[in-house]
Amino acid sequence: MSSEPHVEAVTTSGHRRLWAEIAIVLALSFGATAVYSVVSIAYRLTRDVALAEQTATLHRALSDREIFDLIYQFLDIFFEDLELPDLVKTNLREITAFTRRRAGYTNSGNPANLDVGRTMRNSFARRISLKRPDNEEVEALRRAILELERDNRPGSEAASRLKALHEELEALERRRRWVPYIDPLDIRYRDFHKQPEPNTRAVMFCLMDVSGSMGEREKDLAKRFFMLLHLFLQRRYERIEVVFIRHTHEAQEVDEETFFYSRETGGTVVSSALNEMLRVARERYPADQWNIYAAQASDGDNYPGDGAACVALLEQYLMPMCQYYAYVEILDEREIDVFRNAAHGAALWNAYATVAEKLDNFDMKRIARAGDIYPVFRELFARERH
Repeated sequence: MSSEPHVEAVTTSGHRRLWAEIAIVLALSFGATAVYSVVSIAYRLTRDVALAEQTATLHRALSDREIFDLIYQFLDIFFEDLELPDLVKTNLREITAFTRRRAGYTNSGNPANLDVGRTMRNSFARRISLKRPDNEEVEALRRAILELERDNRPGSEAASRLKALHEELEALERRRRWVPYIDPLDIRYRDFHKQPEPNTRAVMFCLMDVSGSMGEREKDLAKRFFMLLHLFLQRRYERIEVVFIRHTHEAQEVDEETFFYSRETGGTVVSSALNEMLRVARERYPADQWNIYAAQASDGDNYPGDGAACVALLEQYLMPMCQYYAYVEILDEREIDVFRNAAHGAALWNAYATVAEKLDNFDMKRIARAGDIYPVFRELFARERH
């Protein structure tokens, strides 16, 4: 009887802690949003445009449905300090692609780039500022001279008037020649500069073992890891492609639905997945144009002798083209104590350990239960570790 109040107290304490953690997450989420909103309002108050004529959003929704807006806020917090390593820092080995970008106007250039509108506006402004006589003014003066010449009335007054009109017309014509309709200074061409285009195109290869040695529990953990990875890529990066590869004793590229939900079984030849990744990368994702990443999940079992083939494929072909390769091994909960030391493991783990010792862009972790997935994921993709 004395233990029941203690159990209830522990349960109550756990509930309080859960609600406290939720409150902290909400405060972090909406608190950060509030700070950004205050800064935005301060910026708008200091602009020349009246605040009444501006619009500001205190809390920009990430979805038009409230529940998903809240979910997206949580996801952004969870993924905030995670990133694909060297995606921006490397920008590929050599930048050979250039793009033509508008760079204002210039007074010399290709006739095909002539900006007629800007040229005519410059001409119009210059003619007004220099008071160039317009056509109507000149034509009116010519008509007046013509009428006087047709009249032929004798008299010094008409002659002096005609002479004055001719002098005025000559002055207007001289001014029109001095202020031409279009001057070389008016002409503007659209200017284009060649700029190197940073290449941040990236592809993530997801390789999953679905052979007979992977039980339903192991497959479920592997799928959860890849679902988290897929969600992370969708939330953090706008331009990234994902290639899904499943393998037993043979491998094939599949779509997202098949990758996560199809059921199949067979033997285990891990090198088949690496060969399939190499084939797809060579066909569609050349390393000089793409940032290539890979994540692999397996229970560590492999066909005898295939580990050496996997190491050779990684060291000779895949790792030179990859920015980062993450391997996750799915363990049985009973094995976690046996394989707690990273120096001991199944056949594939021991083979891959030789690669990890040589290469900094190869990392490997173990998962034994669902609670391990998120911590391991953060270790693999934490921003500070890169």
